[in-house]
This record gives sequence, structure tokens and C-alpha cells, in this order.
Amino acid sequence: MIVLKNVSKQYTRDSVGLKEVNLHIEAGEFVSVVGQSGTGKTTMVKLLIAEEHPTSGVVEVGGWNISSIKSHDIPLLRRQIGVIFQDFKLLAKKTVEENVSFALEVAGESRARIRQVVPRVLDIVGLSHKNERYPHQLSGGEQQRVAIARSLVHRPKILVADEPTGNLDSINTQEIIEILKKINEFGTTILLVTHNREVVNHLKRRVVTLHDGRVVSDEHKGKYRI
Repeated sequence: MIVLKNVSKQYTRDSVGLKEVNLHIEAGEFVSVVGQSGTGKTTMVKLLIAEEHPTSGVVEVGGWNISSIKSHDIPLLRRQIGVIFQDFKLLAKKTVEENVSFALEVAGESRARIRQVVPRVLDIVGLSHKNERYPHQLSGGEQQRVAIARSLVHRPKILVADEPTGNLDSINTQEIIEILKKINEFGTTILLVTHNREVVNHLKRRVVTLHDGRVVSDEHKGKYRI
């Protein structure tokens, strides 16, 4: 599902994002990628969604070779990879329903398809009853749930969550993690990029630790040790 083979990313002579990283994530896994700031976590995310290309090595995601992907194929790739970030990136003047619908509209989906999909994903994240609210009327946790719903509209095979709880308190953090676990139970591969030690240790799932751009540990049921 996700394969990195001897992947390095060098920005300048003195700035290296990743160094000879090898990683294999199977379909349906829930994997946490951890490490201190500047260890290469964000670089890895950018490579997986083809925002950047590796300096050397091969990145494969869901059958796509990201290392040589053509620019016109990137939108198709990103429909297979849902991405959520620490900042929710919601449109302030659109309702919850409109924010989620917009992701389908820009992909050219029909109104009938949108009416079918949007209620379904809002139900998954528990926001069906707030579909007409605007972002400023929601809590931080609810805004992140909207972002998760939006990421699910294309039924992605992979969901990359880049510090999704970074702006949330412990209660909202736990709610978001429970939603990610539920999505994983549907068969979606989850890649959780985080520095939250408590979340990682509570999950008791596979943990990949980065340090100075390298994978320094990969444990089947790991802990955040750095």
C-alpha cells in the first residue's frame, strides 16, 4: 500500500528531510509516525501526496510511483489519499455540509452523487445534526471532524493525518482518535503523524520513529520513546 525504498530528500547541502528511509505499510494498517520537530515527518507527508518528489529512491502509494508521477495524474492520486492537517482549512463562509460538498464539486461529481455521499460521511464523524452550522459555530474538535468528513468523500484507500490533534484539548483529541480508529475498521489505511506521546502510547499500534531524517525504530506495538 505504502512503500518507501531508500528514499532521501535533500533540500540544500545543509538541509536534509529524509535519509535512506525504507518503509512498508500494508493495506488496512494503523501506523503512527513519531519524532521531534524537524525529524522528517512533514517531509514524508509531502512525498506521499506528491507535493514534493524524493531526491533519490522510490515512493509508491496505492500502486502509484510517486517518484515519477505526471502532474496531470496528481489529482487522481489525491482522491485515493485523504489528508487532514492540524489547521482545519475550512471555508469560513460555507456551512458544514457545503464544506464537505465542495470537495466533490471541484472533482466534477453530480448533484445526485453529492446528496448521497455527504450525509454518509457526516454520519461517520457524528455531525449530521450540525450540517447547517458554520465553522465559527463549531468547537475545534467539531471543525476537525468536518475536515475528516471532507477527506472521506472520495472513499480514499489511505488517510494521512498530519498532527490532527495538535490544536485540541485531551477530550477532543480522544474523540478524533476514536473516529480514526473507526475509519480504520472500515479497511482504510491510517498514517497518523504526531508528536502526542499519550495518543501513541494509548493506541498500542505500530509505531515508526524518525530521528534526523532516518527511521530509528519500527515496532509492531510500539511506544513513543524519544
